[in-house]
Amino acid sequence: MTTDVHQLDDGAWVSVNDSREVNVSDLWRLASHDFCDCRLADFLAEGFVEVGADGTSVEGRIAGRCIQCGEEGVTDWLMLGRVDPGTGAFRPVIPGSVHVPGRRRRTESPPPG
Repeated sequence: MTTDVHQLDDGAWVSVNDSREVNVSDLWRLASHDFCDCRLADFLAEGFVEVGADGTSVEGRIAGRCIQCGEEGVTDWLMLGRVDPGTGAFRPVIPGSVHVPGRRRRTESPPPG
């Protein structure tokens, strides 16, 4: 089963299989990240920069700011949710849970070496 993932409304929404599923304005808790110097960043999502699917995983890079220190920028890849391979139903992650950007990377090409 193929998963169709798109950005809508200038990066305000992520559409999964033609359904608006994830929007901006959520506060994401980021740990083990390179976004800012905060140990646990409270990241306010302002826009999706890049989205994609890797198997059943839907991932994205999000522009925004840490509300603790004010640092602005774009995250590494974050898991946005998973698609059930049997039904095609999307199950989003809970943004307020602790997330580790880049741990699960979308693979576009094989690693070097």
